[in-house]
Amino acid sequence: MRELRRGAMAALLAVLLLAMVAGCSREYQDKRGKADAPVTGRAGEDTPAEVYNFPDGFGNLATKCIGPGRRGYVTTKSVHQEDDETVVIPSNAVVVDDPGCRAGR
Repeated sequence: MRELRRGAMAALLAVLLLAMVAGCSREYQDKRGKADAPVTGRAGEDTPAEVYNFPDGFGNLATKCIGPGRRGYVTTKSVHQEDDETVVIPSNAVVVDDPGCRAGR
């Protein structure tokens, strides 16, 4: 009886582990439209953005230099409930001139 319990627990643990790993796959994120965009030859610029957190109810802001003389800003998407309706405020992105952004930065 004890061996049967051990076998059942091991099988349950294996199923739970498989379910957790399968939910984290890149394919899962791709299908949902939430995966990162591919970069040809992995030649993208990977420095971190500056992130500004705002209080709940307001989108956060991220910014970074994206090329010589150019800065990008992006906000987070907001989803909240109003009565029986789900309200989605999309993310916004803007690119502006910024002489402080130098090449190779």
